[in-house]
Amino acid sequence: MGKKQSGSAEKKPTEKKGGNTKNADKGDQSEGKGKGGLKAATAVNVRHILCEKHSKATEALQKIQEGQRFDKVAQEYSEDKAKAGGSLGWMVRGSMVGAFQDAAFALTPSTVDKPILSPLVKTNFGYHVIMVEGRR
Repeated sequence: MGKKQSGSAEKKPTEKKGGNTKNADKGDQSEGKGKGGLKAATAVNVRHILCEKHSKATEALQKIQEGQRFDKVAQEYSEDKAKAGGSLGWMVRGSMVGAFQDAAFALTPSTVDKPILSPLVKTNFGYHVIMVEGRR
């Protein structure tokens, strides 16, 4: 019995270390969220297509997935002021609405001819298709 007690006594400090490790893991996880292969960024060079109607946004998303350039589809479909191929330029964290910002910072930078797209993002402005050209 004495051995079992000393064994469990030995485990307790290990558990405490485990606790510390968990905190370290949490730090890693928060980095992981920002990463997914990407460094945490404070700004993204973002383009989007904004449509009031879900059906129109879905249509725009399909056009891009079929191989059309993001900027061309943006000019045709987007209903906002960003007529320059949907470009919003460099946007810093905190300057975009929540869901849009979350999607933008989660994306890997890509080009208009081979964009990596967000799924449709709904905000109070409508439905967005988002792509990111750069991070810093």
